[in-house]
Amino acid sequence: MVPEIALYLATEITPIWQATEDWLKERNIEPPFWAFAWPGGVATARLLLDEPARVAGKRVLDFAAGCGIAAVAAAMAGAAAVEAAEIDPLALAAVRINAALNGVTVAAPAGDIVGAACRWDVILAGDVCYEAPMTAHILPWLRRMAADGADVLLADPGRAYLPAEGLQPLVRHAVATTRELEDRTQRDVTIHRLLP
Repeated sequence: MVPEIALYLATEITPIWQATEDWLKERNIEPPFWAFAWPGGVATARLLLDEPARVAGKRVLDFAAGCGIAAVAAAMAGAAAVEAAEIDPLALAAVRINAALNGVTVAAPAGDIVGAACRWDVILAGDVCYEAPMTAHILPWLRRMAADGADVLLADPGRAYLPAEGLQPLVRHAVATTRELEDRTQRDVTIHRLLP
């Protein structure tokens, strides 16, 4: 769906998970969710490449960036500065190599940024409402970012904990998925503007 962007990705979760544990000589690491382009990120990337004015000349945050597809798209669309936030250091490494592969610059600072003051014009968040604790942790902060003036775009493929209110639907994309990650081969992703 986004042929303009090249990414290093996995095709199966178990082999890359085992290879990562072997390489790090650690067991029980987090699943390698960073090794896949999730539907929300794919839909967001398509939106930004189709409508670059949404981010051109702006400071952009790709929150819970995973492999960094939305961050790369924002940089390709002319964002003035792009940051990718992830709590998994391996995801940050994936973002860096995928940005380099596409010849764009994406800052990938370490640590949890939830609670940080707003320094972005646009915040991208895809596939983030997949569990109650995660949604409860991030949603008040994202709403505060919207109240502070950021355009918060929340791309969701029907996750269970998407809030029922405070969303303005902008666009919908059918995104091909894999049964390796999803329970179906296509997800309908709606990109919403999160209201304060």
